[in-house]
Amino acid sequence: MDIAAIRKDYSIKSLDISDVNTNPIQQFGAWFEEAVSADVLEVNAMTVSTLGLDGTPNARILLLKGVDTGFIFFTNYDSEKGRELEKNNSASLTFFWPELERQVRVRGKVEKITEAESDTYFFSRPLGSQIGAWVSPQSEPISSRADINARQLKIEKQFAGKAMSRPPHWGGYRLMPLSMEFWQGRPSRLHDRIKYELKEGKWILSRLAP
Repeated sequence: MDIAAIRKDYSIKSLDISDVNTNPIQQFGAWFEEAVSADVLEVNAMTVSTLGLDGTPNARILLLKGVDTGFIFFTNYDSEKGRELEKNNSASLTFFWPELERQVRVRGKVEKITEAESDTYFFSRPLGSQIGAWVSPQSEPISSRADINARQLKIEKQFAGKAMSRPPHWGGYRLMPLSMEFWQGRPSRLHDRIKYELKEGKWILSRLAP
């Protein structure tokens, strides 16, 4: 297979500073609604990039679970990403919606959300997912799938007939954006890119070269 020969030309839409909201989170909301309407596959999937404990970048796909003043996601605080964020709370998010030929990049600082916020989301999840949060020692080595199955049976017995509780090691983060970039694919790789940067509490917009 000639990987270098794989090519797709983008031509659906264009993007200019005059087209966007002065607030990047509101602009994200508008694009997100368009992506939902376009039936984008896994529309809330995003690449969360952190700085590894060894100093190298580390990335994985997570699901966005809310947007307010920042971007909210949930995970195990003791996981690899949790340990990385504990040491360095700088992170970035990348959304790619190929059906609309669009990408959004978000860079900022991550903070834990309140326990009440984590509880609200945790108890909105299906029971199986609640149990799963207790079961997995996320990112830790295990000998086999049987280990997880055994832990699941143990947790199911532990909470049988009892009220479920949220694991203290599981909860949410909010990434507070310092910069955001909206990318619209264009023909001949001459893409449109609009960048927002937070400077002294104000969002400054600029157009970037493709």
